[in-house]
Formats: sequence, structure tokens, C-alpha cells
Amino acid sequence: WRKPIKLMFLCMGRNGTPWVKKASAATEKAWEKAGQRPGIQIWRIVKFKVTHWPKEDHGKFYSGDSYIILRTYKKENAEELLYDLHFWIGKYSTQDEYGTAAYKTVELDIFLNDKPVQHREVQQHESQMFKSYFNEITIMKGGAETGFRHVEPTKYIPRLFQFRREKGSVVVKEVQCFKESLDSDDVFIFDAGLELYQWNGKTSNKDERFAALQYVQNLKSDRNGRPKVETLEEDRISPKNAFNTKLPTGGKPRQKKARDEVDAPSEKKLYKVSDDSGKLLVQLISSGELNKDDLKSEDAFVVDQGNHVFVWIGSRASEDEKKNALPMAHFYLQQTDHPYAPTTVIVEGKGESKEFDSVFE
Repeated sequence: WRKPIKLMFLCMGRNGTPWVKKASAATEKAWEKAGQRPGIQIWRIVKFKVTHWPKEDHGKFYSGDSYIILRTYKKENAEELLYDLHFWIGKYSTQDEYGTAAYKTVELDIFLNDKPVQHREVQQHESQMFKSYFNEITIMKGGAETGFRHVEPTKYIPRLFQFRREKGSVVVKEVQCFKESLDSDDVFIFDAGLELYQWNGKTSNKDERFAALQYVQNLKSDRNGRPKVETLEEDRISPKNAFNTKLPTGGKPRQKKARDEVDAPSEKKLYKVSDDSGKLLVQLISSGELNKDDLKSEDAFVVDQGNHVFVWIGSRASEDEKKNALPMAHFYLQQTDHPYAPTTVIVEGKGESKEFDSVFE
């Protein structure tokens, strides 16, 4: 799945005229308490509107939705509030939804006086920073209209969640609710509403088992302790166990993915986004070993290290360069073999990090 670029340009403005003004941003009621104290705040896009995502659901995302995530923090021994601002694109989020999320992210950035560092996150390709905000990230099918906490036995749709260690952390993902989805290498939770089954694959590891145990206990707590919980070992489960009769067959066998597989390193590249010629153009400056001295205050740049992309905005860049550098980066990524790489926007002199500096080492 590859996302069209069209709406990404709309959210950034054209011809140097910002589409988002501070006065306009101040009218968004969702931002009234945004960034006032350290912590994580999340909003979901619902029919072009920004809606609060409750704290108890932090870390849970629907693949059909787009979200805005704000991290507010202070540096040690400092009082100034600082921000990391992410928009997260679900795999099946519509163009309108993620376009709105991108636009509203810019709006919130302006509301917070341009202080946040902006990040783009794509489902299953989230940055380590983003993952660090949550004990685990759970990806659920559908949109948030799908019931999750409020369980009515006659209406609840069963779900099957897979717990798998990938790249050093346990990833939770909703999979097809069929026996064919089970894999001996992983742990699964079969959520039947008021009955919760933890199925431990015979070659699953302790991290996956522990993460699943915590998850099922949280589900039980969310439902006021009503669900019955049962833990099952793949090689010791009775054929007569209710798990075997309630989890249906009929799904397609899953393709196995190597555990903790490592992406092949990509060649680092530096592109300049400039309107010096009268037109906004993207030009390759260098590849391989990159030199930070090539970043010039008069322009914007796309710094691609393969597993993460940075958009660097020079302090004297033109309005066109400032507003279109991120859309240009998004468009550029669609032409690469890593179109969903996490993307961070850095303004010269603000938000530069050790991770960014390491690209030039």
C-alpha cells in the first residue's frame, strides 16, 4: 500500500502562503489543554474533526484511522516545556483522514508557537522514539467505531491478537481470527469478549509470553474483571478445550516472517529543496558519506539514512521551501524501497539530536 501525495501538499500551503494561521489554530477546541504539562496526549481524526483519544487506550491504534500524538516534556533542571509532535497513519486510513491529520498537526505546531519537532509515523514502521511512549503498541482492524471495551456477549466480535518480538520489542497485531493464524513461534490472545484465552506457541519466548499476560490482565481490568481468563500451552492443550471449538477454521495460512530480521542498510543521501531557480526543485547533493557543512541556512534539505528520514529547514529558507519540504520528502519516499520510513522535521538550531548528528559521522 502506498499513499498518494496530493493532500500532503494541501496541508503545507502553496506559494509561500501558510494555510494555517495562529488565530485559526486557536479556534480548535481540541487544542485547549494541549501541551500544558508533561505527558502524552492523543487525538483521533473522525470525519475531519479532531477527537480526544482516552488515556486508557494509549498505545491502541486502529489500522483504518489516523492519529495525532503530542509528547510534552522538560529537560532536566529546566522549566521550559518542549514537544515532539507525531501524526500516525494507519494502513487503511483514507487519504482524507491522513491529510486532515497532517494539516491538523501543522495547526497544533503553530498553536504551540512552532516549538514542536514534527514526526511522520506509518503503521508497522514507527520510530523507536514513538514506540518508547507505550508499553506496547496494539494494531486493531477497522476503525474506532468497532467495540473494544464495552462488551455485549450477543454482539461482541471475537478478535485474535498476535504477540511477536521484532527488532528488540514485542509487537501486538490483530490477525485473522482463524486457527490458521496461529504460529508456534508466537503468543496469541483469543478475545471472545467475556472469555480470554492466552495461547503460548511451543517455541515462543518469555518476552512475548509476559507481554501477552500483561495485555490480557489489562483487558480483564478494562471490562471490570468480568472475563474468564485461561492460559494454554500449544503442546498440552486438550482437543476438547473450548478454545478449539470457539476459534474457527477457514483462514489463509500466514506467511512466516523471520524473527528480529534486520533491514539491509541503505546508502545515505542528501537532497536540497530549493527555489533559487524560480521553481521549487529537489536536487541530489551527495550520497554515501554525508557532510553536515552541506546544509545551508538558505535552503531546506532531505537527509535520508534509509531507516529514518530527516527534513532540515534552514533558518533563512524561503516560505515555499519551508512549507513544501515535508511534502517533497513524502513524495520522494514513495519512489524508494523504504516509503514508510519515519520522518522528522528539524528547524535549524531547534530539535537537532544525537540521532540526526550521527547521520553525518
